[in-house]
Amino acid sequence: MASRIKRAGYAIAVAVIAVSLTGAWLFSRTQDIHSAMAANTDAKSDVDVAQQTVDISEKQVDGFKILAAEPRSFRVVKNAVGSIDFNQNMLVQAFTTNPGKIVDTILNVGDTVTKGQTLFTIDSPDLLQAESSLLAAAGVLELHTRTLNRVKQLLKTGGGAQKDVDQATSDQQTAEGNYKAARDAVRIFGKTEEEVDRILADRKVDSILRVPSPISGKIVARTAAPGLYVQPANAPAPYTLADLSTMWMVANVIETDAPAYRLGQPVAVSVPAYPNEVFRGTVTTLGLNIDPSTHRQLVRSVIDDPDHKLRAGMLATFSIEIEGPKTSVAVPSEAVVREGDGSMTVWVTTDRRRFQRRAVKVGLEQNGWRQILEGLNPGELVASTGAIFLSNKFAIAVTG
Repeated sequence: MASRIKRAGYAIAVAVIAVSLTGAWLFSRTQDIHSAMAANTDAKSDVDVAQQTVDISEKQVDGFKILAAEPRSFRVVKNAVGSIDFNQNMLVQAFTTNPGKIVDTILNVGDTVTKGQTLFTIDSPDLLQAESSLLAAAGVLELHTRTLNRVKQLLKTGGGAQKDVDQATSDQQTAEGNYKAARDAVRIFGKTEEEVDRILADRKVDSILRVPSPISGKIVARTAAPGLYVQPANAPAPYTLADLSTMWMVANVIETDAPAYRLGQPVAVSVPAYPNEVFRGTVTTLGLNIDPSTHRQLVRSVIDDPDHKLRAGMLATFSIEIEGPKTSVAVPSEAVVREGDGSMTVWVTTDRRRFQRRAVKVGLEQNGWRQILEGLNPGELVASTGAIFLSNKFAIAVTG
């Protein structure tokens, strides 16, 4: 009986303790709720939803940067994305002028060449024939020259007739013409006067034809290989060369921007490979049609690249100043807040303590400043650093 009473006493004690702890927790939770409600009431007391104003405390003032709206000059530019390409007007395919088998390939892709430098050589049957004809013409000329001299001598001694001299003179002149024509035919293959004289002196033909570079630049493609038989204008070209002092920037601009572009406009181009460098050029070509599927127009510019930094295929962006600079009211970019509904607002103040929310119409953004087209006058004070804080505080008050 005593043990039962003892156990009952323990149970009552435990129950009393549990009730006490529960009461203490409920009291603490109630106090927290009241404190939160009081804090929320204090926060709301700083916001006037009807007047769209937010007040800040003396301590918060130091965390705000307040600046006056001021007139600033904004460049009117159009931007577009495109790609770098070779200047196709300075891209040349080097073909041989006569058929033949390639003997030697001297240069590779990426090599720099000058105009007239040998790209490759071929064993040319046409050159062989031309040189053989030259040697034959030289022999005929020599024969007729000796014959003419002989009949002239006979005429002087009375052993010949004038008609023989006339005939020999005619034959010599014909032979001389054929010789000059044969010599020019060999020179057309690229042989110099010294090389032609050597062929005649040695009485030995040289069928190796030298194919020179038509321009100065870099080799961008090569299909030439020793033993390959090549013919004039038979694609692919043994070598493709490009003058890389200029490159193309090719872009397709949206249809609505097409009227803003004109030939001769200066262009500033940037590429991801050189983020801190700007390449300059000029608009040289405007497409005559709008692509019906993309509704875009071709705009092509020639870009100066004296250091050969640009590469065909690079992604690039360009900016074109289509008008002179325009002066407008401006504020720092961070002073403009994009609201949830897409509208743009600034927070205006006269005493640096109370800020009023004001909708504005914005324009261009350049060098950390935002153009204000409507809603703000020069000299009015706006919150720069802290504008987001004010918008968030106002939004909490509205939704709370």
